[in-house]
Amino acid sequence: MDCDVLIVGAGPTGLMLANQLARRGVRTLIIDRHAGPARETRALGVQARTLEIYAKLGVVDRALALGKRGDGANMWAEGRRMARVPLADAGARLTPYPYILVLGQDDNEKILGERLHDFGLSVQWNTELLALTQTPERAVATLKRPDGSLREIEAAWVAGCDGARSAVREQSGIGFPGAPYEHVFFVADVEATGSMVPDEVNVYLWKDGFHLLFPMRGQDHWRIVGILPPALRGKEDVRFDDVIPSLREEAGAGLAFKECSWFSTYRIHHRSASHFREGRAFVLGDAAHIHSPVGAQGMNTGLQDAYNLGWKLALVTQGRAEAALIDSYEAERLPIARRLLDTTDRGFKLVVSDSWWAGLLRTEVLARVGALAMGRPRIQQTAFRVISQIGINYRASALSVSLDDPPQGAPRAGDRFPWMRLRFSANGPQEDLFDKLDDLHFHLLVFGQPAPQQPLLLPAELVRVHAVPSDPDNAAELARQKLPMTSFYLLRPDGYVALCGAHLDLAALARHAAGPLGLRTLPLG
Repeated sequence: MDCDVLIVGAGPTGLMLANQLARRGVRTLIIDRHAGPARETRALGVQARTLEIYAKLGVVDRALALGKRGDGANMWAEGRRMARVPLADAGARLTPYPYILVLGQDDNEKILGERLHDFGLSVQWNTELLALTQTPERAVATLKRPDGSLREIEAAWVAGCDGARSAVREQSGIGFPGAPYEHVFFVADVEATGSMVPDEVNVYLWKDGFHLLFPMRGQDHWRIVGILPPALRGKEDVRFDDVIPSLREEAGAGLAFKECSWFSTYRIHHRSASHFREGRAFVLGDAAHIHSPVGAQGMNTGLQDAYNLGWKLALVTQGRAEAALIDSYEAERLPIARRLLDTTDRGFKLVVSDSWWAGLLRTEVLARVGALAMGRPRIQQTAFRVISQIGINYRASALSVSLDDPPQGAPRAGDRFPWMRLRFSANGPQEDLFDKLDDLHFHLLVFGQPAPQQPLLLPAELVRVHAVPSDPDNAAELARQKLPMTSFYLLRPDGYVALCGAHLDLAALARHAAGPLGLRTLPLG
């Protein structure tokens, strides 16, 4: 084969997948039909779960340096600030990154592209997928190269990360049902002053729609996303000056614009691929699902698609796991995409409906209920888990098995294992669990019981064992997470719980590794 994995599309999703494969030694080719990286992009909210993944990849410091940290989100209606979601407070004990990082898609691509170079891999630009055929053993792709010549390559797997008009999806015969929204969006990069809360997201609800203002790097620099007022929807060549009156009507007459460096209008679709895999081809990111910008979830969801598929594809291509492991990609990610599509679609229809009752609901009922609800810490935390994507779980997955019924509120099989600071040796320092555990291995965490003395029935090169001793500080951290004092958790490379129970059962561990996880090198004894 010419490569193990052909990745079509070098946006954030394709670059994330390429990084995850390259760092695991998988022979990867990544192509893109465009001449180079995006320069002007609409996606810009990087959520906490994505930053956790960036930390594992070694690029989080670079992202934080380039981005603008938003510690809260404010809801405005009829010119009044009605509610605030204190992201920093709500997520302070849930993640190392309790905020939204405002960082454009172009900067995300730059960071991921630079990291990819560290692994000796570069994007082949001006290279287009023209045809794709499959056999049971391989995929054959016809590529159009920069000079116009054609090249045929063979790959074990093909990943379509090539956006809403995905050639991989179309060549694989995967349906993409859905429809466009009737509304026209606009996006603008501006230098502005006004009532906006500095360094936080500001959401302005008005009777005919909404405006989102994201703080950007630099003084008084904002990215505005909104829908065109009804009077402008049929107009051609709309300019930023045309939308200023509607902005001032809601955000106040004191809203002043010094400069607009970029303005664009566009339409949004809501679509989901009928399935995420066809034979040896996968679809990820916008090739698999597109939806409204409500909640700043789109780019992050694509990055998590890639993170989910990457470690599985690496184990299979390296012969360490059965090919059936890859079936769990669609089983886990498709329900997440469908649920997100349904949620954002309903939310979007509410905030853009032209009906008088929807306008009243937005500016009066929704704003007041939001103000009341967001004053409660438990609701704040629940909202943060959803928006930040740390609350995503795979409990229904075949890879997720609980041997015992965990206590109420404790981590369950399929959950992202919580962030804690623990001592891993008696009288040792408290360490950040997420820093301690890399994402290139499985990790077996053993609490309140000795580490296994007999050799594990898991291949040593795939798993790391951590016995967490009992001490007052560890007990406090476990109690905070409602985690049983006597328990064990087998974590997947992506940090989700594969198997858990009260007392470590090596035979059950072996069965789970050989069964759902399909690890080929497991000696069953």
